[in-house]
Amino acid sequence: MNLAPLSQRFVLHFGEMGSRWGINRTVGQIYALLYVSPRALNADDIGDALGFSRSNVSMGLKELQSWNLVRLQHLPNDRREYFQAPEDVWAIFRTLAEERRKREIDPTLSMLRDALMEQAVGQDDVHAQERMRQMHDLIELMTGWLADVQKMDSATLVSLMKMGAKVQKLLEVKDKVAQTMRTSLGGRAANKPPEVALMPIDNALTVLGDSQGASRS
Repeated sequence: MNLAPLSQRFVLHFGEMGSRWGINRTVGQIYALLYVSPRALNADDIGDALGFSRSNVSMGLKELQSWNLVRLQHLPNDRREYFQAPEDVWAIFRTLAEERRKREIDPTLSMLRDALMEQAVGQDDVHAQERMRQMHDLIELMTGWLADVQKMDSATLVSLMKMGAKVQKLLEVKDKVAQTMRTSLGGRAANKPPEVALMPIDNALTVLGDSQGASRS
């Protein structure tokens, strides 16, 4: 199996970048090959295309399977195993995010929770716990957001990404209105819970999302 020049450039680059992301270069190249291939490939195809030994290909495929980044297939009248990368790039993104969360973020959160439950001894420990609490809260916030993103379909994710600057403007307006209510308004505003008063602005985020979907259709 001979790689076209364009595909070869992509495979070589992905292997190089993968090594910088903490992924074995061989694994990165195997995945890049499967990603651009128009058909499922078996281990012999992969080895021929990349010049890898059968053992290196097998180890690389096992690593990719452990990350849920390749699908195993069987063809009629063929006992060999074939592999293919998911076609939806957003599905790949969600898989990578979920696997990295389980491998890297969850153990850190567990350690931080244990540390925050311990009794601080001395001012140094009090300071350290406060810093760890800040890190814990940030990671919890990010994992909560990620969990919400994982539930979205691909079309919704694309819309969310495109809304970035508009969402920021709405949040800036919300902050300005909240500040104005605190400093300028009296009586009635003081008796109205801020979260109730600001609900129309919060709801604008939902309206903007709906308008994005309507404009596409």
